[in-house]
Amino acid sequence: MSTPLELEPGATSAQPESVLQGEKRIEGRSLGQIAWTRLKRDKVALAGGFFVIYLIVVAFAAPLVVGLLGHPPNEFHQELIDPNTQVPIGPYGGMSWDFLYGLEPVNGRDIFSRVVYGSQVSLLIAFLATLLSVVIGTVLGVVAAFFGGAIDTIVSRTMDVFLAFPLLVFALALAGVVPDEAFGLKGDALRISVIVFIIGFFNWPYIGRIVRGQTLSLREREFVDAARSLGARTPYILFKELLPNLVAPILVYATLLIPSNILFEAGLSFLGVGVQPPTATWGGMLSDAAQWYQIDPWFMLWPGLAIFVTVLAFNLFGDGLRDALDPRSR
Repeated sequence: MSTPLELEPGATSAQPESVLQGEKRIEGRSLGQIAWTRLKRDKVALAGGFFVIYLIVVAFAAPLVVGLLGHPPNEFHQELIDPNTQVPIGPYGGMSWDFLYGLEPVNGRDIFSRVVYGSQVSLLIAFLATLLSVVIGTVLGVVAAFFGGAIDTIVSRTMDVFLAFPLLVFALALAGVVPDEAFGLKGDALRISVIVFIIGFFNWPYIGRIVRGQTLSLREREFVDAARSLGARTPYILFKELLPNLVAPILVYATLLIPSNILFEAGLSFLGVGVQPPTATWGGMLSDAAQWYQIDPWFMLWPGLAIFVTVLAFNLFGDGLRDALDPRSR
């Protein structure tokens, strides 16, 4: 039997209040705060995130940016084009303080202005298509995993069919036969709506599989069993218990899906079935520059560089966000 601890003469036992007095209390942090702390340490991911924010601001403020630094995107400047070679007069594709990225061959449109306005189309289609994919994939993935049985079988086989579908061939066929007016829309609005539908509707199985797998794991966790034991109904469990725990993987996958949608839209525009001229798109500019790359390579450089840097920034930010939200995935 152990003997009781004896205090030295004159010593008194410390009280909790006296121990805490003058000491700095340790405050708890939420999961969001912890993830932000991890993300701040990843300088590469932060650089990608800041560039994404910068690109979004430039796209929204395109008229203001072009008004300060460029010219209207469809304004011709043929007086600055060499009549013999049909390329801009001057070195580096005609770059100057008035034309920061130079001019297009033949017609002399401002490349800087068209790159800036092209970001509007690319980001709009990418964000809307990603939103459509996320909504459909999340709903069907959660429903399939939570209810299981025949519902899970039907949804899973539907995913397999969509994943085996030749998306590019279907996009070329559908976008190529779109009339000038349909569904109350026409022109660029109709083209953008069709491309968003094609990309978003046929890409949902990718995120649907991720959400389904996460939900299968979460539905067996203790907090779901506790909610059931307290009499919680299915809507409460879905919206209050499962969906908040699915935000992190959905957000990470969305940031990685956006750049692939940007590339897909650029590919359609390059093949001539995207948004039609004279509306500026990065893919359309690359298609126009393909026949001039030997004579005027600067025409191809700027839209290609815009696509490359944008996709790289989204990928870097998405990778950093994934590591911050789930460090075990590293």
